[in-house]
Formats: sequence, C-alpha cells, structure tokens
Amino acid sequence: MFTLKVDHEIELQLFQRHQAFMLFQLIEENREHLREWMPWVDNMTTPFQIETIIPVWLNQFAEKSGMNVGIFYRGELVGSLGLHQIDWYNRMASIGYYLAKKAEGHGIITRSVKALLNYCFYQLGLNRIEIRCGVKNVKSRAIPERLRFVKEGIARDGEHLNGRFHDLFIYSMLAREWNHLNS
Repeated sequence: MFTLKVDHEIELQLFQRHQAFMLFQLIEENREHLREWMPWVDNMTTPFQIETIIPVWLNQFAEKSGMNVGIFYRGELVGSLGLHQIDWYNRMASIGYYLAKKAEGHGIITRSVKALLNYCFYQLGLNRIEIRCGVKNVKSRAIPERLRFVKEGIARDGEHLNGRFHDLFIYSMLAREWNHLNS
C-alpha cells in the first residue's frame, strides 16, 4: 500500500476498500461544508458507492494515471488529496483536495500538497501541476497562492456546481519553479 509521510502529524494513504465506510462518514459529517464546492457530494449517498469507486482508484494508481489518498492527521482521516489526469507524454497532472471542517486552520492541506508536489516532481518526474479553484472559493485558492503557484487565468463557466456554472482560477507550478523555491 502506498503511503507518504508528510511530517510528524500527517500521513497520506492510498485508499483501500476497507476504508470505504470511514470515507463515507467523513463525507456525511461534512456534507454541507463540502457541497458548496464539490459537485459530486450530493451523488454520494451510501458507503457502497465509495466501496465500488475505491477499486477504480486503485486501478488508476496501478496504471499510473491517477491517485486518491486519504489525509490522516494525528491518525484520523480528515480529508482527501487526488492526483488526477496524469499525462505522461506532457508530464503534467492536476491536484484536487478537500478537508473536514473541524480540521481547517492547521495547515494540513498546504503541508499535504507540498509533500505531494515533492513526490510529483522528484519521484514521478512530472513537469507541470495544475490546481483549479472556484473564483469565490477563497480557502481553496489560498493553497496554491501560499505555495506560490502562478495564476494563469480563468476558465469561464469551468465547472457546473449545484445547478449553475461558475468560473475557476487556473494555477500552475513547474518543476523548475518548485526547485527554485525549495533550493
């Protein structure tokens, strides 16, 4: 099983089937908090749905086309981090994340994304990572801004969410920029 130790408090773990109920409980307890920015939340209504998607995620990991990991803070599942749409020819991918409301304010997502960026650039050899955030999602936007991603532009009506379209900021980080920031 893939795990990535972020620091003394945080570990990223590739989701396994036996964690389906735990993940469902996280979503259920944070449904109102997550539904504002996560278009899939209202469709996730039973643990069985998560139990059936975890093998898809494991297959993506095995095929090196994506990765979905749980964020464990002090041993408790508090969120999820995904590496999506890995394009090996262009050596690029995108990152998505969410966090339980009660876990906000501890730098968990920032530290987790930083560790994932190190993995992407130094282990996988990727060159470009994107993060897309709702223009009005200030908390989500703070992550790439804090990590000094470049804001490239806006994807107008880039996502359909809760019955309406909304704009997304597109942020990117290149391997050479990451090396420079961390040298």
